[in-house]
Amino acid sequence: QVQLVESGGGLVQPGGSLRLSCQASGRLFRLFTMNWYRQAPGKQRELVAAITSGLSTNYADSVKGRFTISRDNAKNTVYLQMNSLKPEDSAVYYCKGMDSWGQGTQVTVSS
Repeated sequence: QVQLVESGGGLVQPGGSLRLSCQASGRLFRLFTMNWYRQAPGKQRELVAAITSGLSTNYADSVKGRFTISRDNAKNTVYLQMNSLKPEDSAVYYCKGMDSWGQGTQVTVSS
């Protein structure tokens, strides 16, 4: 079974930056679309960004121009660079791909 392990969350002030990482087990990582989702308290889980095996990317309107998704297939890792963070970006961020979900990492944007 594939395991996805996220890291990089934390507390940051508005306007700050964080980079999330998600490392996957398994040999076929490079073939799969990888996704970042987030879920804030009382809200539905939403897709934030996705990157295909061909490196095409897609973003939620709320993060376009601020977040960047990328991947390093040699390291079986997908990243989410988050800049100009806002309080409304606070959520648990989940990595999804290869028919698996990560355990989530908390991002809190607050002064």
